[in-house]
Amino acid sequence: MKPVLIIQTGRAPDPIRGRHGDFPHWFRISTRLAFHRLRTVNVSAGESLPAPREVAGAIITGSAAMVTERAEWSERTAGWIRHAMETEVPLFGVCYGHQLMAHALGGRVDYLPGGREIGTQPIELLHEARRDELTSSLPASFRVHTTHEQSVIEPPKSAIVLARSQRDPHQLLRYGVKAISTQFHPEFNAEVMRDYVRRKHADIRREGADPRSIYKAVAATPIARGLLRHFSRIHGWVDVLD
Repeated sequence: MKPVLIIQTGRAPDPIRGRHGDFPHWFRISTRLAFHRLRTVNVSAGESLPAPREVAGAIITGSAAMVTERAEWSERTAGWIRHAMETEVPLFGVCYGHQLMAHALGGRVDYLPGGREIGTQPIELLHEARRDELTSSLPASFRVHTTHEQSVIEPPKSAIVLARSQRDPHQLLRYGVKAISTQFHPEFNAEVMRDYVRRKHADIRREGADPRSIYKAVAATPIARGLLRHFSRIHGWVDVLD
């Protein structure tokens, strides 16, 4: 059985990693896939990706890096994404992974106008989401966790925008039948989100927002968290633990 690939594009900050583990661990918990179904490749550390045909699908993680830096490992991963799309491998990109997928497929990524978006935010599903297999049964609005400075400014021409937040009009994108990406973090739980807000306290205040109110507003996001598991089921990533 082919593994599900976690393409790791960075590491959680040391204090957060010490308390909660690293990105691959969060995705394993939120997908509820068994250990033996997963293979992690840390592309930001120079590890090589397998051919797309050798995997059942891939999840592309977040990162503290910026897509606009055009790092060699990042551009190499963008090429892999294009190849995976050609071979119709299921892909789910998150935050940096969301932006990298959009960049790889012809969109434009840059800094989010107005500065960073961080904390638990409501997002609104758009009309197109009612016809999408992943989102058709979801409520019109639900909470998500966000922390990002860059965003997809212009989606690829072939992409379908499924959801937006007040600050970011491209929170959820569909690229063909088997590929999706989210600017928000479905793999975060509330404690991880609080730790990110706590860590960015000074930056948030310097940018004119109130970190205490953002911290207090953090809440569970069960609908967003369920997206990864639903995607896993749709695309036959079997051995999901109940």
